[in-house]
Amino acid sequence: MSSITQICLTDPGEGLTEAEIIEIKVKEGDRVEINDPVVTVETAKSAVELPSHVAGIVAKVHVKEGDELNVGEPMFDIETDPEAGQASEPDASEKADASEKPEETEPKTLVGYGARETPTPRRKKRAIAQSGAEPQVPIDRILAKPPVRKLAKDLGVALHDVLATGRGGVVTRQDVIAASQRSLDGAPEQTGSYFPSEEKQAPDNLAGHMKTPKSQPFPGVTSDEETTRVPIRSVRKRTAEAMVSSAFTAPHVTVFNEVDMTETLELLDTLKKSREWKDVKISPLVVLAKALLVAIRRNPEVNASWDEDNQEIVYKHFVNLGIAAATPRGLIVPNIKDAHLLTLRELAVSINDLAQTARAGQTPLSATRNGTITITNFGVFGIDSGTPILNPGESVILGFGAIKDKPWVVDGEIVPRKVCSLALSFDHRLIDGALGSELLRDVSAVLENPSLGLVWG
Repeated sequence: MSSITQICLTDPGEGLTEAEIIEIKVKEGDRVEINDPVVTVETAKSAVELPSHVAGIVAKVHVKEGDELNVGEPMFDIETDPEAGQASEPDASEKADASEKPEETEPKTLVGYGARETPTPRRKKRAIAQSGAEPQVPIDRILAKPPVRKLAKDLGVALHDVLATGRGGVVTRQDVIAASQRSLDGAPEQTGSYFPSEEKQAPDNLAGHMKTPKSQPFPGVTSDEETTRVPIRSVRKRTAEAMVSSAFTAPHVTVFNEVDMTETLELLDTLKKSREWKDVKISPLVVLAKALLVAIRRNPEVNASWDEDNQEIVYKHFVNLGIAAATPRGLIVPNIKDAHLLTLRELAVSINDLAQTARAGQTPLSATRNGTITITNFGVFGIDSGTPILNPGESVILGFGAIKDKPWVVDGEIVPRKVCSLALSFDHRLIDGALGSELLRDVSAVLENPSLGLVWG
């Protein structure tokens, strides 16, 4: 005899209470097996694909794309039968199959504190019909539906030159029209999505185009065409909460230093020509990361956190190195686990993998947890320097500015050199000015003379 089993938004204990439905992968009448993905949701940290824990026929879909759910609210009704079985009681053949499969590392449920006793009504995603933007599912590197691709072709607009404003980095009809209008107006093109690559500079300012409906690059324009209103949710909401908490909890101090990067860039040129680095992308960020790890080894007291509840300073004997990443959903900080144990080449591979995963919106929740020290690279936007805000729970963040040609004094003579600015913010409760300055001095020394990394590392 068949029975109905409900698939709800569940909680593996990550600390979040709600999520937004990005993609529904099944429809009523479809058959699902155990561990088949049924929905993709966006949490405050990342996009997560959730599987079915039962096998059967989808009897009812309770949600639609754009809905926001609290933990514990129903998503699907599955009509099960005795032959279908349940994930909690696999038969012998399933156990045998499972023993041959690698252990899954992706989380199967969403984060949160558990189901609320009285679930609040589900909130519907604000209508975006005015903009013509449609919720999409990424299908390839340039995310756009066939009608949008045809429109771009008809207007002579290259999709890779369009600023994507749709959810998840999707190019919408409005984006294509805006790009076409800017081209006609002679305005600079806005390229790519909101995730910066190291080869691209920041998009130009949008001033002068905000009041013209044809060139309005954002969805949700109000009726008077004067403003745009976008709900604060998901990653953007969590980032704002974390930054406010950090800024008003930890007393920040920032020190700055200009660094001659000439020898670092020469090292990169040499590595790129070597056989060992043939298939690995290496950038100044990789060398900076290695320099920071070397400097932490010389100044281990900086790798710590402030435990207010227990009134303790927690010194950590490992480095999970965070790399701040601007994604279409907002800022996230995935980290490289045990980065202090990696060679320069292994570090380069890890950073490349981290960036590609973040751009694709597939950063797992585990990658954003337990970071110890973070690097933020505002140089990709052409910015010289800034004052980074600490990632919550950490005591140090290093800002990396743009590398530019500048006059520099070498052996008493003024010569052109490749120079950048570093900005180190730290928690003054546990790191005093001397220790923070020594850390930045050591990072700078390795960048100016990479051979020191061999001596100190």
